[in-house]
Amino acid sequence: MLTIAVDFDGTIVTHEYPKIGKEIPFAIDTLKRLQKDFQTILLLWTVREGKELDEAVAFCRARGLEFYAINANYPETNEREEQPRKLKADLFIDDRNLGGLPDWGVIYQMIASGNHLQPIPQNNADDYQPKKKKGLFGGVFG
Repeated sequence: MLTIAVDFDGTIVTHEYPKIGKEIPFAIDTLKRLQKDFQTILLLWTVREGKELDEAVAFCRARGLEFYAINANYPETNEREEQPRKLKADLFIDDRNLGGLPDWGVIYQMIASGNHLQPIPQNNADDYQPKKKKGLFGGVFG
């Protein structure tokens, strides 16, 4: 079973914090489909607290999206208690990812195909050769 932590602002809705932004097309539908198709456990992972957090949860619930836990690994954990916010998730979906947030259709296809498990290619530091640059007066440096 796959556990996915999902951000709210900028990922499910547009950034308009503390207000609830506009729903990002296909975000909620994709998350519900991941739950149905792959029995995915979804954790809401957001900086929202108090009233703003309650509004975000209610927004999702009104659209049929329920989270297993909120800012926690388990539902019985009180997200308002002082605790580390490190979640035990297999995957994080957040607009602040390196490279940004892919389209929700791409996210679904990556998870469905298992490509979310592929390592990101790493450059071999020994093979790295920085480009030589021309200086203002024609000299080469770097």
